[in-house]
Amino acid sequence: MITEHPIQSEQVQLLAADGYPLSATLYHSPAAKAHLLVAAATGTPRGFYRRFAEHAAAQGFSTLTLDYRGIGESRPDDLRTLDMHFMDWATKDLAAATDFLHTPERPLFMVGHSYGGHVLGLIPDNHRIAGLYTFGTGAGWHGWMPGLERYRVALLWKVIAPLITRRKGYLAWKRLGMGEDLPMGAYTYWKRWCSYPRYFFDDPELPHLAEQFAQVRTPITAACSLDDLWAPPKSRDVFMAGYSNAPYQARTIDSQAEGLGAIGHMGYFRSHAQPLWDEALSWFEQLASQNRSGSA
Repeated sequence: MITEHPIQSEQVQLLAADGYPLSATLYHSPAAKAHLLVAAATGTPRGFYRRFAEHAAAQGFSTLTLDYRGIGESRPDDLRTLDMHFMDWATKDLAAATDFLHTPERPLFMVGHSYGGHVLGLIPDNHRIAGLYTFGTGAGWHGWMPGLERYRVALLWKVIAPLITRRKGYLAWKRLGMGEDLPMGAYTYWKRWCSYPRYFFDDPELPHLAEQFAQVRTPITAACSLDDLWAPPKSRDVFMAGYSNAPYQARTIDSQAEGLGAIGHMGYFRSHAQPLWDEALSWFEQLASQNRSGSA
C-alpha cells in the first residue's frame, strides 16, 4: 500500500536555450524516488495538472509542471508579438524542463497529455527520459474522429479559426471555451498538421521526423478513452506507430465499464480519473525497478 506524504510546492522559473523565461511549479516529495515531468496538452496551463502533480509527489515522484511559452504565466503582455514555432514547446521549453530535472541519482519520467505525447521524439537528449506514459495522444486528423465531431472540427479549422486569427492576430481559444489563447506560431502548425492523417509525419517539409522518431528507445504507454472524441484508439495507433523502435503498449480505457464516468479529451487529469494516475505511476515504478535490477 502506498503511503502519501505532505506535499510542498514552489514556483520556479526556467530559462529556455533561446533565453525565453518559463513559469513552472515543482512539487516536492520528502521521499522522492524519481522525477516526473508533466508535458501539457495544447493550450492547457500548468494549474490544470495541479491535483495530479500533488498526487504523484505524495507517492514519491518529485513533479514539475510548466507553462509553455505563450501560455498561462509564460504569456507575454501582447500575444501577437510572440514569434515562435509549435515545436518550440518541445525543442526548447520541455528541453529546459528536462535539463532542470535530470540528475544521475534518480530516474526521470514523463507524463504526457495530447500534445505531450507528440514531443518525446522532438526533445533533445530524450534518452534521459526513462519512460513516457501519455493520455489522449492521437494524430489530430478530423477523419479519425467519430461522426458529428469530425464535422465540428473541420468547421473549426476551415472557417472559425481563420476568421478569429485574421481579426486578433492569434487564436482566441478562450472565447471558444477550449483552453488558453494560442500564439500564431502554435496555431499555424497545429492546423497544418491536423490536416494530415499521420499528423506531422505526413508533412512534406519534415521528412526527417520519421527517422528521428525511429531512434527513440524509451518505453512508452499510450492510453486513450473510448469516449475521447479527439484521440480515439485508431488516431492514437496511427501516431504512435511513429515511435517504431520504442518498447510500446497501448491502453484503451472503457471509462464507463471501469466506473470512471466520462473522460473525454480532458478528463484524464480530473480527480475522478485517479485510478488512471495510479496505473501510470505504478508503471513508472516497475520501470525504475527494472532499471535498478539491470544495473545491479
